[in-house]
Amino acid sequence: LNCDMENQVEFEKTRLINQVLELQNTLEDLSSRVDAVKEENLKLKSENQVLGQYIENLMSASSVFQTTDSKGKRK
Repeated sequence: LNCDMENQVEFEKTRLINQVLELQNTLEDLSSRVDAVKEENLKLKSENQVLGQYIENLMSASSVFQTTDSKGKRK
């Protein structure tokens, strides 16, 4: 019986260790995905800024927007 008990304890320890290792791998995986998403987000933000500036320039250069937007912010 004692031997059985020890085997059971060893088995449980091994199972728990494997679970912990699995969780660590999952965590590392998620962490690197989060980093990738953050990077993508920064790239999109700066592209967005460039496009926004471009559109603003087009609008200020276009007479169509000048006449309809007389109270608009002029630089």
